Amino acid sequence: MSVIGLEDRSVVAVSGPDARGFLQGLVTNDIEKLKPGRALYAALLSPQGKILFDFLLAEGDGAILIDCTAASRDSLIKRLAMYRLRAKVQIEPREQLAVLAGFEAPPSERGVVFEDPRLAALGFRTIGARAELPAPAHASSSYHDRRLQLGVPEGADFGLERIFALDGGLDELRAVDFEKGCYVGQELTARMKHRGTARKRLLPVEGPQGLAADVELRAGAHMIGEVVSVYGKRGFALVRLDRLEEAAGSPIEANGVGVSVTKPSWL
Repeated sequence: MSVIGLEDRSVVAVSGPDARGFLQGLVTNDIEKLKPGRALYAALLSPQGKILFDFLLAEGDGAILIDCTAASRDSLIKRLAMYRLRAKVQIEPREQLAVLAGFEAPPSERGVVFEDPRLAALGFRTIGARAELPAPAHASSSYHDRRLQLGVPEGADFGLERIFALDGGLDELRAVDFEKGCYVGQELTARMKHRGTARKRLLPVEGPQGLAADVELRAGAHMIGEVVSVYGKRGFALVRLDRLEEAAGSPIEANGVGVSVTKPSWL
């Protein structure tokens, strides 16, 4: 069994008698569906419905554990604290906890174990005490290779307050519950869903080495999107679906270099 160390992830714990109600009023998914062994994917949006943070939520270690990108951890804690007001909750980093991944089976049974709620192909995770977890056989790059093959965006691919939840594919990746009550950014997200106004999607893009972010995607004279994140030859672009359809069969370029744009099977 291959154990992957997700060294670019951190864990934030939200605990206290009001923890569930506190998060329920903030995040896009239904916290009432969170159970031991059943994790949720969710996001915290801006009031305008754009993605600030995305994360996995799991229950264990006496708290609701937020598995987030390490780069965003402190900003996420600060944002959650801003909403705390008089709620009886504690929000703290759990430095002693690490996150492991395994594609075929849980990387360890010691800790909080769950299947990735976004896609079965992303496998399993374990959040546990560093001292009790097995040494990883692979670095996080192995996980990201699989994620990029599947076309699943996360973290920096969304940017900060740049992309609407539905444009980022959060509906299809099971991060949004349209039956729950209010949360930050809910009104605009629900309106886009019911009116069918989400015309863009964050799609995988691939080109030669040196593909750059913040570059327009063009099909002939028409702009169809913009590259937003890059990992070597791969990345993600925010693409107008109608323009992509119109461009079917036409070469697509970024800065004059030919690239391919694909629509993942899960979308």
